[in-house]
Amino acid sequence: MKRFILITLMLLSLITNAQDGVKKDTIIDDFIVIKGDSVHFTLDEVIVLHKLDFKTTKEKRYYYWFLKKVHNAYPYSKLAAERLIQLNEQLAQIRSKGKRKRHTKKMQKYMENEFTEELKKMTRTEGKILIKLLHRQTGLTAFDLVKEYRSGWKAFWYNTTANIFKLSLKDEYHPESEPLDFLIEDILQRSFINGSLEEQKARLPFDYFEISPKWKDIDVVEVINSRNK
Repeated sequence: MKRFILITLMLLSLITNAQDGVKKDTIIDDFIVIKGDSVHFTLDEVIVLHKLDFKTTKEKRYYYWFLKKVHNAYPYSKLAAERLIQLNEQLAQIRSKGKRKRHTKKMQKYMENEFTEELKKMTRTEGKILIKLLHRQTGLTAFDLVKEYRSGWKAFWYNTTANIFKLSLKDEYHPESEPLDFLIEDILQRSFINGSLEEQKARLPFDYFEISPKWKDIDVVEVINSRNK
């Protein structure tokens, strides 16, 4: 994929005084003189991704099916990151170890009440995407989050249960090396640009625009079909 930058010219004011002696279009400082008229523009940088070009109807159908799954999972990972930041800020103000523990349990119960019913409706694919996006948004795997804020023993059993459904709480997010993760990231970036998802900065060190050329020939159908392996 290639990164294209579209410079959007937004007209702020038009000065219609004729400029004697100007015979052709000229750029002077912040003004563009167009055959005698001065036009003032403000230049804003806008990121534009290449248009999706599906090889087959099947590929298009797979892509938009997967896009819906990403859209369903992303808000929960974003909310989890917001709650984690909030929790850490609150814990930083509490000195007592006992009070910190009680506050963490209180927050954990609040999050369970907020998440549980909706998460129960998730498909396995959405669950897999959510686990990866938790790593993207928090910098910690789902396993590490449970271990950090519950206990290592519970994290072990949670992960064992997840494995029954071919999920792993230890899954990480690596769009620079994993095609499925890149496909998720590509969907996110396009969704941030068109406004269908609200962007929250990733906590992982990768640059979508640097890695995207590597995946310009990605086979969408093959990648999506490999998600359960």
